[in-house]
Amino acid sequence: MKKFLIFVFTIFILSPAFSQEVLVENGIPSFIRNFLESTSPEERPVVAGIELFSSVVIYRFYGERYFEPAWNKDAKLLEIAYEMRYEIGQSKFDGLNPEDYHLAIINFYFDKIESSSKAGQKVANSDFAALDVLLTDSYVMLSSHLNMGKVDPESLKTIWNIQRNSPELRIDLRLESALAKGSIRKSFEEIYPSFTIYRKMRDGLRQLFDDQNRFDREQEASWKSLKTNKSVKLGESDNIIPEIRKRLYFWEFLQPYDTDEEKIYDSLMESGIKLLQKRHGMEPDGVIGQGTIRAANMTPEDLITTASVNLERLRWLPDSIKDLELILVNTANFQLDFIQKRDTIFTSRVIVGKSYHSTPQFSAQMSYIVFSPTWTVPASITRNEIIPAVKRDHQYLAKKSMRLLTSSGAVVDPNTIDWGKVNPRNFPYIVRQEPGDQNSLGLVKFMFPNKYSVYIHDTPSRSLFAREDRALSHGCIRIQKPFELAKTLLSFDANWTDEKIRNAMRQSREQTVMLDRKIPVVILYLTYWTDGRGNAYFRHDIYDRDAEIFNALKKQKI
Repeated sequence: MKKFLIFVFTIFILSPAFSQEVLVENGIPSFIRNFLESTSPEERPVVAGIELFSSVVIYRFYGERYFEPAWNKDAKLLEIAYEMRYEIGQSKFDGLNPEDYHLAIINFYFDKIESSSKAGQKVANSDFAALDVLLTDSYVMLSSHLNMGKVDPESLKTIWNIQRNSPELRIDLRLESALAKGSIRKSFEEIYPSFTIYRKMRDGLRQLFDDQNRFDREQEASWKSLKTNKSVKLGESDNIIPEIRKRLYFWEFLQPYDTDEEKIYDSLMESGIKLLQKRHGMEPDGVIGQGTIRAANMTPEDLITTASVNLERLRWLPDSIKDLELILVNTANFQLDFIQKRDTIFTSRVIVGKSYHSTPQFSAQMSYIVFSPTWTVPASITRNEIIPAVKRDHQYLAKKSMRLLTSSGAVVDPNTIDWGKVNPRNFPYIVRQEPGDQNSLGLVKFMFPNKYSVYIHDTPSRSLFAREDRALSHGCIRIQKPFELAKTLLSFDANWTDEKIRNAMRQSREQTVMLDRKIPVVILYLTYWTDGRGNAYFRHDIYDRDAEIFNALKKQKI
């Protein structure tokens, strides 16, 4: 309280108005000051019944300008005030809710001021002051949300362990600069996430809003949830075919055409189905199964929800994570991309955690590779899987090249154990699998130390990569192209030839190789993104994470 009073007193005595003893009574600066000083520093100011988002920043902004208005001059609204109102409306294309930024009350004051001016009536200074403060507060709040996200990811049930940006943006100085340059839009663009994909995703969401408007005019009444108990293949007949064809028309995956038998799934329609399947991450085989039906049922509003959630996820990323060099794993897309200078130089399918062993979202630094790794089996897997398997087949450990070790590392002969009496809950031994083709980590693993003990590794179960749904692991990330990733990572050293890498992957002992630099690894969960040409892609929410974020986005944040 003492520091606050000293700050207020300093602003007061240094202001030009002090030389005139007080601010002009009932002038706009006086009303602005009264709005901001009408509460204790522990409380947020209230304007027109609206509690402001900011207290310290907004007071500092107006204090530095001696409480002069920012958005009006000589009893007239400035052009930049109209731009600010426009940008509030445009925030829906960032997946945000314009009403969070005082849009209704701001529109009320705009209408009141404009109608009074047209009628030749004097506008009350208190109205100009109220609108000025509300516009400034909306700028502060929208800047904060664009820079850090509206939702605090640490408040969610889902683990998010990627450090966010510092909240110290000096938004007051950014606003002063934006006012001086006459551009609110540019000042917002400057604080967009450093990932260049954000702007393309924002454009994609804008298109979805256009689709929603078209949907409201043309489709809403007839767009009902479709169901089928069987897969429909090319040439077959089904009652759902006419409605699916209409939806392909709507999304412009198919141009309207005449057909004599509308219930027949024909070759023209198949091309549209494949485009729909590709957009939603399915194998474009043209077969209309449950996944295709689920995608066909999604309305523009459903996709707007998905897009909004994923734009928010990108806003949580710190500026330190850039797409100049990083390994990006999108668990919702079951894919790993190695990005250098904003170009994808390597891509591979991956297998990620099952829903109850979901791979967490975090960032770390990849620093070394382990060829021909051993695998120390986690206690939970030993308890729930290994011991039951050994009880069924006493040769299981030998068949899987597994050894039993004491806590000190001494080898234990499994034939000396009475497995029928073993209690999985207090099993005293460690299970370690030796290097080789059967090793669950495959022939190489890629290490980026983290508290979740998650890493990227090869796997002997190659056939699983052909599946669409690859949420199959215990949490770690299995990669389809381990040799190619190792080759890419070791390209800095000409001694690591293809032959040397392959030999290193088939040794009887582990070999650790340090990289020449630490490469950022980001494990993300994106169910929507766009490519460089602006094509939108959506993925099934395998971990059911989107709804929680969207519900938090919908809540008014003050």
